[in-house]
Amino acid sequence: MTVHDLSGGEDVLARVDDVARRALRHYPLSPAATATLINVSENATYRVDDPETGERAILRVHRLGYHSPEAIASELDWLAALRDDEGVRTPRVLPAAGGDRMVRVGERTCVMFEHLPGTEPAEERLVEEFERLGALTARMHRHARAWRRPPGFTRFHWDYDAAFGAESRWGRWQDGAGVHGEAADVLGRLAEELRARLARFGAGPSRYGLIHADLRLANLLVHGDAPPSVIDFDDCGFGWYLYDLGAALSFIEHHPKVPEMIDSWTRGYRTVLDLPAEDEAEIWTFVLMRRLLLVAWIGSHSAVDIARELGAGYTEQSCELAERYLTRSRPCSPP
Repeated sequence: MTVHDLSGGEDVLARVDDVARRALRHYPLSPAATATLINVSENATYRVDDPETGERAILRVHRLGYHSPEAIASELDWLAALRDDEGVRTPRVLPAAGGDRMVRVGERTCVMFEHLPGTEPAEERLVEEFERLGALTARMHRHARAWRRPPGFTRFHWDYDAAFGAESRWGRWQDGAGVHGEAADVLGRLAEELRARLARFGAGPSRYGLIHADLRLANLLVHGDAPPSVIDFDDCGFGWYLYDLGAALSFIEHHPKVPEMIDSWTRGYRTVLDLPAEDEAEIWTFVLMRRLLLVAWIGSHSAVDIARELGAGYTEQSCELAERYLTRSRPCSPP
């Protein structure tokens, strides 16, 4: 597991702010352009405003050690291909003055994207939006299966070992907030059940391939009646296609309308691709896989606002979901 360097406190963020300001010099912007921090998660994300032209963009300053330049280039290749080949609305990369898609400032890699219109899906419309999301996700999966990846394409995997094994990309769930005593026992049983079910499910090409891996609501932009725009492909990689649904339910897995959202998502998905009943029966396995990953993420990202806000309460709710999942009578029943 790599240490999340952006969790290093105000001194680190001050240095990253300086990187963002210096990065602006590489782009065709006026000297009055500014970079305002809007989010810190795996990377630091800035809104770029140029008052002389009225233009707005998004600048991503990468954390150290998470992706190689080749992996970042591969991410940018896929989001461009999705837009060009499949018509999925993804943000265009805005090249630097010299035409490069990435710029290097000190040790950090920076990428600038166009600013897309839209807002995160509204809570009162989640059931309806999940049907559109299901169809959109299926289009992305259809593209991933058929796309001839360019030479040198490289992205990491989201298999069991990467999630919960020695690598533990987002940290160990055992180090999550409030994971001790009974909670540790429940989540330990969940981890073992996930291991067994995922092994039985297998990773054949109809079930496992290139995915976004972080299709949570914050990475979707709704604008009018068009399908949602998809942003932030930083975690895209190879994983189970159904993990994209688990990720879409991030932080809201306990919402009372989640079973309706899942039904809506599968209905939309099937307008584009087949979803066999035996695959649908394992949906909650991927919801709980993502949930356990987020317990680990909260523990390893304690300086991030949402991690501080959720804390041990998220672990407690995770245990409730895990108990219902572990004791359900039929694999296709919601927990």
